[in-house]
Amino acid sequence: MSETHVEIRSQHGTIKNGRTSPAHDLIPASIAARIPALYTTEHTPDPIVWLKWFTPDSNWTWYVTEFDPADELCFGLVDGFEKELGYFSLDELRGVRGPLGLRTERDLYFAPRPLSEVRGGQ
Repeated sequence: MSETHVEIRSQHGTIKNGRTSPAHDLIPASIAARIPALYTTEHTPDPIVWLKWFTPDSNWTWYVTEFDPADELCFGLVDGFEKELGYFSLDELRGVRGPLGLRTERDLYFAPRPLSEVRGGQ
């Protein structure tokens, strides 16, 4: 019996044989291993932002500076109604849908940088 390969392309990513695009893999193991544990950078004046997540159909963005893999809890900058530092759950972000029903995505082209660069003039 031959194997059928299915590929669907859209502006929201590519699905191949039931797998979503890399943008929906919010925290690959290779990146998770590099992110400092929670509370380890709290006295660092300008911690590194390791990941950027966003909703493509709204204005919410999350920037990760610390991560606890056991609880899937993150700390970093949240840019939504306001820009503020805080905690956010990876599990909750997986369930977030914007007004058009699009899922949270990882910015595949984001390179780690100091928090001050992400905050801009704030």
